[in-house]
Amino acid sequence: MVRKERVLYPRPKSMFLLVRCPSCKTERVVYSHATVPTKCDSCGEILTEPSGGRAMIRAEIIKKMD
Repeated sequence: MVRKERVLYPRPKSMFLLVRCPSCKTERVVYSHATVPTKCDSCGEILTEPSGGRAMIRAEIIKKMD
């Protein structure tokens, strides 16, 4: 009998993140590899800045949404 090997499928390294604004404490969903700056809806503070690959996140990460 021949055993079948497990086939591993690649998973993406990017994900969506639930972040909390450091100044007004509102929550927003952002992309981990954002290519444009993401601002808070209520106060206008910058939450993410693009940096070539993974975005620089300037807010508190609450939850990773895989």
